[in-house]
Amino acid sequence: MADDLWEYSPTCGHRTGMDLAGWSVMAADGFVGRVDEQSEEAGDAWLVLDAGAWIFGKLLVPASAVVRCEPEARTVRLALTRGQVEDAPQHLSETERADGQYREDVAAYFVEAARGR
Repeated sequence: MADDLWEYSPTCGHRTGMDLAGWSVMAADGFVGRVDEQSEEAGDAWLVLDAGAWIFGKLLVPASAVVRCEPEARTVRLALTRGQVEDAPQHLSETERADGQYREDVAAYFVEAARGR
């Protein structure tokens, strides 16, 4: 993952203004859901992954977890396994997304997940 957790890697193929809503999300070992929401804000870029029935909820994924955007296939590929996605802290609301402690928990989880690959 990128050094800055909340930024897209310059090599992932994400371009400013790219609407990822509805795109498929693939972990290193398979499909994990679809992009429900996104932010491109500098220093605060993220995806909300709707994992549907697989995880029964949504997850906040820092932009640095994206290793590749494939516009032709409308697919986002993550630097995570399905298990790492499944174990990520659940995202419940926009209010929670703004909560400092929740953001620290998410950041700590994804930093540790990147080390564990």
